[in-house]
Amino acid sequence: MRLCDNTALELANMLRKKQCSAKEIYSDTLQRAQDEQNTINAYITFNDEAEKAAEAVDAMIADGRELPLIAGIPIAVKDNISTKGLRTTCASKMLRSYVPPYDAFAVEKLRNAGAVIIGKSNMDEFAMGSASDTGFFGAVRNPVDTNYSAGGSSGGSAASVSSGGAVLALGSDTGGSVRQPASLCGVVGFCPSYGAVSRYGLIPFASSFDRIGSIGRTVEDTYLLHNIINGADPKDVTSLNIFYPFNLIGELQGIRIGIVKELWNSFIDDDVRSSVMSAIRLMEKNGAVIKEISIPDILSAVKAYYVISSAEASSNLARYDGIRYGHRSDKCENLNELYKNSRSEGFGDEVKRRIMLGTFVLSEGFCDDYYKRAVALRKSLCAGFEEAFQQCDIIASPVYPKAGLKLGENKNPTEIYSADIFTVPSSMAGLPSISIPFGKNREGLPIGLQLIGGRSCDHKVFDIAYGYELVGGGCND
Repeated sequence: MRLCDNTALELANMLRKKQCSAKEIYSDTLQRAQDEQNTINAYITFNDEAEKAAEAVDAMIADGRELPLIAGIPIAVKDNISTKGLRTTCASKMLRSYVPPYDAFAVEKLRNAGAVIIGKSNMDEFAMGSASDTGFFGAVRNPVDTNYSAGGSSGGSAASVSSGGAVLALGSDTGGSVRQPASLCGVVGFCPSYGAVSRYGLIPFASSFDRIGSIGRTVEDTYLLHNIINGADPKDVTSLNIFYPFNLIGELQGIRIGIVKELWNSFIDDDVRSSVMSAIRLMEKNGAVIKEISIPDILSAVKAYYVISSAEASSNLARYDGIRYGHRSDKCENLNELYKNSRSEGFGDEVKRRIMLGTFVLSEGFCDDYYKRAVALRKSLCAGFEEAFQQCDIIASPVYPKAGLKLGENKNPTEIYSADIFTVPSSMAGLPSISIPFGKNREGLPIGLQLIGGRSCDHKVFDIAYGYELVGGGCND
């Protein structure tokens, strides 16, 4: 087995026993990433300074210095998370040459812990999409079957970990963009409570939803990464200071697992339904208690989400006008043409669609009918989740109604948006959730189990997921 096929904790142990060097781990992982790049297209930019970072870790080990477990581990960073001196494009023509002068809070924490940032991973443009096929740099293919998408919008991050082109990865999750690609690529993806990880340096899509999440091959690896990047940040007024114990226990005995009846009445592929129910039964067999619960507003969450998130996107992306930020058109004769042509040329179709939708729902005469009603539903949904967590410790569901997304198969926006039914509700409420692989469908494509926890109960989500993994879950065999 190659070094890049080991978990982060296995590699950390090997480093400390001097069975390999950080430079050897980086070189092997980079070689795998480059070998797969033409096929998978997981990266937009590789980091030319990564080898120096690996050598610095080796020097510290040689000096006998104690290092964080993540030191020397190659990590991919989604290309909407700022990296000082390393191009950050949001997979958009609008920012194709942008090099940030600062690191995101999460990236700074990784660098301080000795992690090796191998490169910037491909994605949907400005994180708007579900198949990592809306970006300027081409679609990301699924390493499990390259006829299929890696999912989105953090497709490059999930594909890089799945293929061995990174050991861990950062993604962003607005409505499911870490969990869905993790599910489709057969890895673990965690979306934290809103505020658990600072958004400083995350280029915004929808500010009241956006979160930086972690992707790994195991629950423990993903927890290791999250434990590095979480914490309060004075540069982000929404950030929280949540303490996370290092060790996971993984006890399932007596854990109450909620099954939301409204979700299970929606469309789900037979293979996905049976696999996820098998995962839930496995936890029940090991001491968990299954409870049916109801959250009446949950089926309206997707509609409200796309109203609110598009409104926020319309506002956030207004800054890209060809003057202050982003691509500037050379086909203009006056100021209005400069704005129009720069934005028309710089943004792709999906981004334009959401900007126009967001502008519409915020416009005079429509704000009350759409935006304010969506905000009211969001508040009601949050109350529904709070009531649900009086009855259960965790909520279990599929991550996505299908096991795979064939590249180019479905371009109907309404159908694409509707498929977010399982991930969007917890995003609306700012709740922590995790995708864990369990089984495959008849075509051999991975299926993910989603576990959703209460507000700021991130450690509990990880602990239950770890318990599930210990009893035989988290595999794709």
